[in-house]
Amino acid sequence: FGSVLKEGIGEDAANKDKIAGLSRFASTHNADAAQTVSLADYIGRMKEGQDKIYYITAETYAAAKNSPHLEIYRKKGIEVLLLTDRIDEWVVGSLFEFDGKKLASVSKGELDLGSLENEADKAEQEKAQEAAKDVVAKIKADLGDKVADVRATTRLTESPACLVVGEHDMSQNLQRMLAAAGAADQLPGAKPVLEINPEHMLVQRLASEPNGVVQAELSQLLYDQALLAEGGKLEDPASFVKRMNQLL
Repeated sequence: FGSVLKEGIGEDAANKDKIAGLSRFASTHNADAAQTVSLADYIGRMKEGQDKIYYITAETYAAAKNSPHLEIYRKKGIEVLLLTDRIDEWVVGSLFEFDGKKLASVSKGELDLGSLENEADKAEQEKAQEAAKDVVAKIKADLGDKVADVRATTRLTESPACLVVGEHDMSQNLQRMLAAAGAADQLPGAKPVLEINPEHMLVQRLASEPNGVVQAELSQLLYDQALLAEGGKLEDPASFVKRMNQLL
């Protein structure tokens, strides 16, 4: 009855907190997709100085667990809730905090770990942004209006790039759900931001590429890979395959 119970979070305002306390979710704390973690369990395991309940929404458990957005959280040992029920999008749209802790999506807005981020982390982020100014400009010019912006980030430790939406924008998972339900007219016009990992070999290869045509192909490949990694669908899969084969 888990999914049905979660509907009450958005439908029964008077008992929202009680129902949220009874709800269960999957989490990076466990090694399987079983939805056994309560919000109270999560709060009990929060790191010292952590003031947010972090989560990610996705179509499947595998997509959530393997999302590049989790890389920095995994590195720092921060637990993230993996929300894959269709109703979960409406849960986080109605439940903004629990027991005084705000819920925060790891795939929205710029990386902000609050007090979990030390001065060295902030310095590393500033250094990454400064060092990647030229390659960011190249990728932004190559992708044009496909993205709202391109920026360097320390969010990624293994992947070359990821897509994020604005902090108050609709998640890309919810956008896909609405489109599949025939409600494409309700979708916002906002485009995602492409965040790149300046330390990744592919980004460094792009930065040093003298051939403008190859550089543009690599930029498009970064975007396509980021879209696929977070569960999106390519508008032109055949061109992606052709581009990948040429570069290989």
